[in-house]
Amino acid sequence: MVGGSGRAPTLARHVSLVRATVVVVVVIALDQITKHTLGTWIEPGQVRHLIPGITFVYERNTGVSFSFLAGDGALVYVVIGLALVGLIGYLLARPTQPLLWLPTGMLIGGAVGNLVDRVANGSVIDFIKLPHWPAFNFADMSITFGVILLAIVIELGSRKREETERSDG
Repeated sequence: MVGGSGRAPTLARHVSLVRATVVVVVVIALDQITKHTLGTWIEPGQVRHLIPGITFVYERNTGVSFSFLAGDGALVYVVIGLALVGLIGYLLARPTQPLLWLPTGMLIGGAVGNLVDRVANGSVIDFIKLPHWPAFNFADMSITFGVILLAIVIELGSRKREETERSDG
C-alpha cells in the first residue's frame, strides 16, 4: 500500500465497529433494564394486560429466540457463537456498506443480552405476549428487527453494486 492508502479501509472498519458497539451497548442496557423492571413488577406465572392485544407475562425460556432450541444447552451456545463470529466477519469485510453496523449491533446486542441471562440464570425472561405468538423480550425484538434490517441492507447494497457495474460497463 502506497502513500497511506490503507488508512481508509482501516478507518472505515474502526468507525463501523464503534457504531456497532454503541448499538450493542444500548440494546443490552435496554434489554437488562426491561427484564429487571419486569422482575420487580410481575411475579412468575402472573399475567398483566396492558392494552388490548398486548399482555405482560413472566416466562422462562432456555432456548434462543421464541424458544427455538429450548433445552439444548451447549447447542444454543454453539449456534450463538457461530452466528456472532460470522456476523462480525461480515461487518469487517464490508465496513463501508451503508448502515451495516446498525443491524449488526442489534443482532449482537440482542444475542448478548439474552446470553447474559442464560449464563447468570440458566434461562431468559420473556415477558411480552401477543395473541397467537410466543412470549418474547427486548433482546428478541432487537434480533428480529436486526435480521429484517440486515436483509434490507444487504439487498440495497447488492442493488447499488449492480447499478455501479452497469454504469461502469
